[in-house]
Amino acid sequence: MSEENVNGAVAPAEANGPAFTVEKIYVKDVSFEVPGAPAVFAETQQPQLQLNLSQNVQRVGDNAFEVVLGVTLTCTAGDKPMYLAEVKQAGVFGLIGFDGQTLDAMLGTHCPNVLYPYARQLISDLIQAGGFPPFFLQPINFDALYAEGLRQRSQGDSLADAETAGNA
Repeated sequence: MSEENVNGAVAPAEANGPAFTVEKIYVKDVSFEVPGAPAVFAETQQPQLQLNLSQNVQRVGDNAFEVVLGVTLTCTAGDKPMYLAEVKQAGVFGLIGFDGQTLDAMLGTHCPNVLYPYARQLISDLIQAGGFPPFFLQPINFDALYAEGLRQRSQGDSLADAETAGNA
């Protein structure tokens, strides 16, 4: 039998190869601050934006992983903070039949690609609800970020190996 009934739904068996599913997408945490309101709305200096991304992965079952994409956007004018928007967009993903390297790549690239549009829209809504003009974050290439992280990890391993060899 190539299919099995899981909770009333028909799911492909592992024999058909790797499978990726989106089980749940949700907002895990959200914060928006305008510390200098209402004076900040009269600010005439050009605002500066700083974007920080983070990601946390946690196994929540045999083949289920929670991926949390953190997006923090800080807007300042001169040395004055205008607003701070923080979103932790999360999802539970089913990943079955992937080898370790492919699983790591799926969690590091594909899952954040699924979550980012939700975080992007929520940040835009928060900024506009906070009294500021509409703002849309630009698309992010998570494949390139993942590749850079791998490169940095391999350099770190090479440095650690060289230091260990030097201390031997």
